[in-house]
Formats: sequence, structure tokens, C-alpha cells
Amino acid sequence: MKILVCISHVPDTTSKINFTDNNTKFDGNGVQFIIGPYDDYALARAIEIKEANAGTTVTVLNVGPADTEPTIRKALAIGADDAVRVNAEPTDSFFVAKQIAEHAKSIGYDLILMGRESIDFNGGVVHGIVGELLGMPSLSPVMKLELDGTKAKLAREIEGGKELLEVNLPFVAGCQEPIAEWKIPNMRGIMSARTKPLQVVEPVVVDSGVSLQKFELPPAKGAVKMVSADNVAELVTLLKNEAKVL
Repeated sequence: MKILVCISHVPDTTSKINFTDNNTKFDGNGVQFIIGPYDDYALARAIEIKEANAGTTVTVLNVGPADTEPTIRKALAIGADDAVRVNAEPTDSFFVAKQIAEHAKSIGYDLILMGRESIDFNGGVVHGIVGELLGMPSLSPVMKLELDGTKAKLAREIEGGKELLEVNLPFVAGCQEPIAEWKIPNMRGIMSARTKPLQVVEPVVVDSGVSLQKFELPPAKGAVKMVSADNVAELVTLLKNEAKVL
């Protein structure tokens, strides 16, 4: 079995976000980058499947420039067998999905896993587009994934509950907790990651029809008004007339 795990290279959630060039470019100076947290769940589940099924291989793929390679090496240290980096800036969801689909077509993976969304743009649509481009079922957010021969049993989060599904391989899944526990690379994994294959490929040309205008930070929070614990009437008045939540 061949599994492809698509990972994003995103700022750590504690990073301070700034923009340059009149708010048209993200400023990566001083920012710590990590594997997307939802992608970490997808990778962890792929490694579990590999450990339970002899002959299974796990390939990680990232669309990004050369500075994403430390993030890719971390995925290799966690247990992936090899990696592919598409040498391009991930400009938008369709562009990224097209690069993933083109690579996947050339290999023929049995299972394609990724996070339900990246935590930088939070689009949550790449898995769906990849599935459409490949003519495969696409399901998200997948909270449980168990293989049974050429089929998989899934649990998916829906409004007000969970949905239990059965799907034939191959398919695409957007993953989230609690599909697996995050894995931390050990020293042996870190050392072996240095020699694992990392293939760099050039992107296919894509006319996505999307152009970036500018970024905007959320507005600054206003001043906080303190209300005495025994002054319920004033609290209700403020919630009704100023906050307008009543």
C-alpha cells in the first residue's frame, strides 16, 4: 500500500503576524514554522497504518520553496519513507490541489491524507479539490480511519453528531483529532531523516483565476469596562446597549 500525506508549512500559533509591501506579502522574519497541526494528525495516522501493515510506504508532499525543507525533514523523522517538494509558492488552494493531484496521478496512491485545513488561510477545500481532480471520493473532517482490506471505515464529524461511513480505496481524507496522537521524532528518526530521499519537482502551470489584493490584521481590541460583581443592572445595560448581545 502507498500512502501520500500532504503537509503544510505554517507559522506556529504563538507567532506574531506582520505584512510587508503595503500589506501584500507575509513577513516571515522571526517566525517559527511548523507542520500544520491537522496535517500532523494525518501523518501520525499514516505512520500507524504503516506500522500495522507490512509493505506500506508513506510519502510526504509539500508545495513550497526551499525554506520548507526543515519542516519536510521533520515529517521524515516522524516516520515517513520519502518526500516530494513541489518547488513553488503555495499561492492559493486550487494551485496547491493541482500540484498534489498531478503528482498523485503519476504514482497511483492507495490513500491520500491531509489535514482538514491549514491554520494559516483555513480554507479547508484542498482535499475536496484534489478528490475532484483525481475522480476519487473526498471526506472531511475524518476523526477515525480503520482499514479493512480494500475498504475503510470512517467516522466523520457532522452538525450535531458523528457520521459512520464505509468507502473503497483509493480516496482522499481531510483529518482532525482524535484520528491519532501526534508523534514526536526520536533521535534515531532525526538521524535517519537526513538520508531519506527528498525529491524536488517543478510545478505544473495553473491558471487559478485568483489574485491577492492585500492582507488585513484584525482590528485592535477596544478598552475593557469593569463592572462591579454586585451591579447586575449596569452589566445588563452595557450588554444590551453597547455590546448589543441581548
